[in-house]
Amino acid sequence: MLKNKPTVIIGASPNSDRYSYKATVSLKNYNHTVYPIGIRSGKIGDSDIITDKPQLENIDTVTLYVGPENQPQWYDYILSLHPKRIIFNPGTENQEFVSLANSKGIETEYACTLVLLSIKQY
Repeated sequence: MLKNKPTVIIGASPNSDRYSYKATVSLKNYNHTVYPIGIRSGKIGDSDIITDKPQLENIDTVTLYVGPENQPQWYDYILSLHPKRIIFNPGTENQEFVSLANSKGIETEYACTLVLLSIKQY
């Protein structure tokens, strides 16, 4: 049994073709608690997309689906969650944010959440 790793998904979309949608469904299927946060309201399965920036506790992972040009508006919020790690999915690579996170003791990883789940490395 895998350990539950509460995960915040930044860039969640109600569009089932988007990787953020697929990751939300997959994380839930692996019994992880998910907090899908996006700019548009909607649903992913039975999860409502959160459109504000709630203060959450005990977050293990933040997984990013927002391009580097749109990440600065999220920096303070993500850092305030004190996650153990941030996953930069393909297309979200951002050395500035990696350096900032690392300076706060947060692990960072350039990886694909879906691949990590499928090979049981999440």
